[in-house]
Amino acid sequence: MKNIYITDLDHTFLRSDLSISDYTKKICNSAGENFIFGIATARTYKKTAEFLEGIVVSVPMILLDGALVATVDKKIIDTKFISKEVADTIIQIGAKLGIYPFVLSLLGSELSEAMRYATKLNPYQQEIIKRYANDDHTSQHKELRALEQNFKIVYMAEEAILLELEREIKAVFADRLKYILAPEAYMGCHFLTILHKDADKANGIKSVSEAAGFDLEKLTVFGDNYNDIGMFELANKAVAVANAQEGVKAKADIVLPHTNDEDGVARYLESLKNG
Repeated sequence: MKNIYITDLDHTFLRSDLSISDYTKKICNSAGENFIFGIATARTYKKTAEFLEGIVVSVPMILLDGALVATVDKKIIDTKFISKEVADTIIQIGAKLGIYPFVLSLLGSELSEAMRYATKLNPYQQEIIKRYANDDHTSQHKELRALEQNFKIVYMAEEAILLELEREIKAVFADRLKYILAPEAYMGCHFLTILHKDADKANGIKSVSEAAGFDLEKLTVFGDNYNDIGMFELANKAVAVANAQEGVKAKADIVLPHTNDEDGVARYLESLKNG
């Protein structure tokens, strides 16, 4: 049985300008001959598919921090949703603190994604929205409400504000939800991601393993941030890129000498072929 390698995208596989080098494409597209290659990301299906154009991904992708597992051709393998009632309560809690989220949801039964946000945006959110200016799945709402099937709720702000918000939400929902508070490396703020309690990259990998029939003992994963730690703990081997958060490096079996901007993942994969 072939070894399988699953990588995070942002600050791990993607360069900081969100590109993928020709060198990385060449190495990863040799997967069919030598190994199985997959993706585990906080990104939506649409954005992930755009970034991975020209890359062969041979197993279902773990998307939206594990809330969605889907194939490249849009077959949904698994979903973990936050209900509308719970999501609307979270939005109301944040509104009392003067902060509003991005709500990422599924529209209908097909893999059609929606990202909804409020008219009141902080500077970090305003910068993010600029990157989605040409996307037809985003919509702004004066009275922000969730849809029926919500993948995740994401707040962006200074860490102190998000810590207070997390405390307020946990006071209501405790461990009925999953909370990920981590640095947002592109803009220097933090983000708080709220998910179904079973939505994470580790559970996503288990779904992919069942769908694709691979052995977790053959699994190596790559990451840089705190939402990668679950899959680090699951995998046979966990690899952190050189630019990873220090707490993530501490959980890794291997810390690479190269960053995401130096094609760290591809260099590691090539070293295995040559070794």
